[in-house]
Amino acid sequence: MKTAKNGRDGRSRIIDGALRRFSQDGVSATTLASLREESGVSVGSFYHHFASKEHVFGVLYAETLCMYQDAFVAELTRHDEARGGIEAIVAFHMAWCGEHPERARLLISERPPRREEPGGPEVSDARRTFFRQVSEWWRAHSTLLRPVHPTMCYVLWLGPAQEMCRLWFAGAHQPTDDEIGALGEAAWNSLRLP
Repeated sequence: MKTAKNGRDGRSRIIDGALRRFSQDGVSATTLASLREESGVSVGSFYHHFASKEHVFGVLYAETLCMYQDAFVAELTRHDEARGGIEAIVAFHMAWCGEHPERARLLISERPPRREEPGGPEVSDARRTFFRQVSEWWRAHSTLLRPVHPTMCYVLWLGPAQEMCRLWFAGAHQPTDDEIGALGEAAWNSLRLP
């Protein structure tokens, strides 16, 4: 039910408030009371939509991961050339993190929900679909790209960009376009066949 106050339903207000609180304080330091206060909902309204703080986190994490992965795959599949795709994803990652800093902080700093936790099945399903889609693109370029395990692929492809985001979010360094380009080139050099 939407409130006259802001025209948004309680569930959306809780998710938006949780995103702010989790991004600023981390999930473990965020209390249920602070979530309710941030979202402006009553105890009854909170429990109407969510069973716990962990439930809110699981839903928010799954939603954010799907949002990121859908945009990632859309960008990747726009590129027919291996180098173009590898470098474009690094630029995409940096741009997405800059456009969605609270959501990026959640993905970077919080442990994903496990399969048996709230949001866990959705995260597992989303990851399976995502890795299948990225693997299909990768196979199409297998004469140019190294065969690497998905975990190693992620580390080589986006590890340095992820670290740059950590510095950026901590206020230690604002990445330049030249630095983002260099991160893309480094990813290409680490993933291409010699």
